[in-house]
Amino acid sequence: MVRAKNLLHANSITLPPFGYWTLEDWLTKGHECDEIRDCMLGWDLTDFGSGDFDTIGLTIFTLRNGHHTLRPYTNKTYCEKLLISEENQVTPMHYHVLKQEDIINRAGGTIVIELHNRSGNDGLADTDVTVSLDGVKQTVPAGTQLMLTPGESITIPPFLYHRFWATEGSGPVILGEVSRVNDDLSDNYFLKKSGRFPEIDEDCSPIHYLCNEYPTAG
Repeated sequence: MVRAKNLLHANSITLPPFGYWTLEDWLTKGHECDEIRDCMLGWDLTDFGSGDFDTIGLTIFTLRNGHHTLRPYTNKTYCEKLLISEENQVTPMHYHVLKQEDIINRAGGTIVIELHNRSGNDGLADTDVTVSLDGVKQTVPAGTQLMLTPGESITIPPFLYHRFWATEGSGPVILGEVSRVNDDLSDNYFLKKSGRFPEIDEDCSPIHYLCNEYPTAG
């Protein structure tokens, strides 16, 4: 998280206050912070169950999010995240059923996004893929790897398989994600079995809670 914060600050990106709260700070937080807890805002580190974060993983910070069923958050129908993808650090092939998202290269190197339509047996279809890149519709062959430089974006509709990584030699990439409500507990469908919230073996004292670790209000 220290590296992630330094990278964000180097690119003039400041997190909201709760992004800096320590474990001790959370001891003073009551029900006024339930939106952060219930909508899983904040830090998220995942290796997707690979055990190899440097190769298959992602650093995420959820800035805002609603909830599909839990009031009073059902009226917030959108989500915004920051994603940090290191060089050759892959987010594995997956799709969403409910969520449509825009993935934006905010700063850093070049991000590669590979696309496939979903087949009837939940695999990868060998059919052309139609997507919108910064409002411009394009149709590309299955498995095309699109390269987005800073400022460029892509819209990923539901049921479209995608995976992404920062290209070797270009440096880490700070991505923005703007989407419908995000539900990481039930709306991630991976081509190969993956774990979304794996166990973390801490090699140093934690600085911040992850979004699925917050203590309940005292």
